[in-house]
Amino acid sequence: MSAKVAIVADRVGWEERELIRRAPDFGLEIDWVNDESLCLGGSGSPSVDRYDALLIRSRSYTRGGLIATLAESSGVPVLNSAEAIHACENKLVLRAVLRAAGVPVPDFRLALSRKDFEKALDDLGLPVVLKPVYGGMGKRVTLIRDADLAHSVYDYVEDLGHAFEQACLVEPYLGGGSIRCLVVGREIVAAAEFESAGADWRSNAALGNQSRALAHDPEVQKVVDGVVDRLGAGVYGVDLFRTPSGHLVNEVNHAPAWRGVASTTGADIPSAIARHVQETLA
Repeated sequence: MSAKVAIVADRVGWEERELIRRAPDFGLEIDWVNDESLCLGGSGSPSVDRYDALLIRSRSYTRGGLIATLAESSGVPVLNSAEAIHACENKLVLRAVLRAAGVPVPDFRLALSRKDFEKALDDLGLPVVLKPVYGGMGKRVTLIRDADLAHSVYDYVEDLGHAFEQACLVEPYLGGGSIRCLVVGREIVAAAEFESAGADWRSNAALGNQSRALAHDPEVQKVVDGVVDRLGAGVYGVDLFRTPSGHLVNEVNHAPAWRGVASTTGADIPSAIARHVQETLA
């Protein structure tokens, strides 16, 4: 009898379709469940109780973490764990928990006000990157090279309507390239190096930048092992910066897109995820 798994997401993208298509090969039956339709919180959870596991693929970190928390409290296995999703949803929390665990992360400052921002510029010097504490896919990430422009950029931050939108990290600019490691369980199943293309300096994989497959690198493996030791086994996109002093963890995505990494490396990521689900349910 097939194990029943729900992909909890706000939409079905290429990655979700591939998982659903390949599931029967691994004795799994996967349904898409809209993350807006669960209405969890009562004494029972009929919308998820019929599933053996939930695979959280919500693009919204907030939704994913809240759903994972309630599903876990109802006894339904969740991938990734609620703790891991809550750590990933907030760039500051992630940096803090990884740094406390000895995992190397970039230097940064939390800017909650213009005074914070000015102090961060004094501490770090230019160029710096200004990024929102909440958010992903490279959105609202700004490279500041010029002191004359810095305060004009921060004017836009102050005009945002909510305090959580105004919370930002300021960090040194570490170059235009990054490494994306697709982790399943504890294993790096694919790794690619992304470089910024054209006028856009950002190397985020979601922006479709140029990439090349990355061979096994023991140093990368050591850093990723540290991430998984802290967050627990799961499915992650771990983004690293390469620096002269070693690799630093930039971000960890709890519901990573992998089409770009798969096309670059040829890795069979859906099969790896299906096997991980099998092992979780064993």
